[in-house]
Amino acid sequence: MNAIQDIRDRVPALAQTVYGKPLVYLDNAATAQKPVEVIELLNRMNSATNANVHRAMYRLSDEATNLYEGARERVREFINAPARENVIFTSGATASINLVASSFCAKYLKEGDSVIVTEDSHHSNIVPWQLACEKAGASLKVLPIDENGVWSAQDIIPLLDERVKIVAATHISNVLGIINPVKELIEIAHRYGVPVLVDGAQGIVHTRVDVQELDCDFYAFSAHKIYGETGSGILYGKEHWLEEMPPYMGGGDMVGTVTFAKTTYAPLPLKFEAGTPNFIGSAALKPALDFAWEISQGECGKAVKESESKIIAYMKGALAEIDGAVLYGESQNRIPLFSFNVEGCHPGDIAQILDKMGIAVRTGMLCAEPLMAHFGVTSMVRASFAPYNTLQEAEYFISGLKRAVAMLR
Repeated sequence: MNAIQDIRDRVPALAQTVYGKPLVYLDNAATAQKPVEVIELLNRMNSATNANVHRAMYRLSDEATNLYEGARERVREFINAPARENVIFTSGATASINLVASSFCAKYLKEGDSVIVTEDSHHSNIVPWQLACEKAGASLKVLPIDENGVWSAQDIIPLLDERVKIVAATHISNVLGIINPVKELIEIAHRYGVPVLVDGAQGIVHTRVDVQELDCDFYAFSAHKIYGETGSGILYGKEHWLEEMPPYMGGGDMVGTVTFAKTTYAPLPLKFEAGTPNFIGSAALKPALDFAWEISQGECGKAVKESESKIIAYMKGALAEIDGAVLYGESQNRIPLFSFNVEGCHPGDIAQILDKMGIAVRTGMLCAEPLMAHFGVTSMVRASFAPYNTLQEAEYFISGLKRAVAMLR
């Protein structure tokens, strides 16, 4: 039995053709395709169990609420959070980071203070902290990467002082595919009394995340990168921080009592979930995480790891053989994600030619302009693989890339 093919058979989008060619979807770092279990729940809730959660005394609302809160409990289990109160539903990793940057910094960041981010950060883990620093009169410090795209946890020590209020670190770079030593970084920061937020948009997909083992103070991720729906995400936070932070937004469902004189707030997690949530997208996190867990366990999980190892070895070797190709990010501790350029070929032109062959890749700044500047480029081509991708697709990609390069030179 072919475990990878069995996984593919559960993901309908992979069976389609593009320009008459079988789709080879290699933009998984942006958005993963959905298994049929997620699609069926989305369809069922949109067509039947479509009622606002928490606030009504009728069956549809009860069913929707149970699905919504059931997904929260599944998230708690998946990341090993201590309690459901630690799990906040948001619209994605971007919203999760903005929530912390706004609420945490509103309480703790003052003029003259600073925030540390890692140089390999996505814009979503840079701009929110810049906004918070500008508002408070604080400064942004950067933990640098080396020529291989790797940052060392030890290098944060010279940056840590009594004015640093929080560190925001990337678990896995969406450009370089390098798994960073976030646990070591957290241990060091905590010795200085500094909390750490981890941008886990890629980490939740490619590593086993245990927030208690990591001891991170916050962990942020999006549903759509781990086989779920767009517009839904998670913020994990330690309870004492979430209790002390002010609400991010005001509105319905996050209140205790409201008068014109004073408002009190609902207990966690509702304190940070103002308004009608994306209850359908959030509910779909349960089958998405069930799928992610299933394909990581037992013989299936072993087959996925073996497949990814073969893809990584093949891609690194094949790209090295292409004249003028430069692969960015060098580490043994990586995921099957490859960002590169080929001398004399514009990334956008490569992507357009590959598209005609049915191959979907990402190009541009990849929402990481400072990282691009570090490598002296303004754009890259990125091919990012998921467990449902095959070595044969990697080989087809390299064949297509060679054809594109030959056409452009």
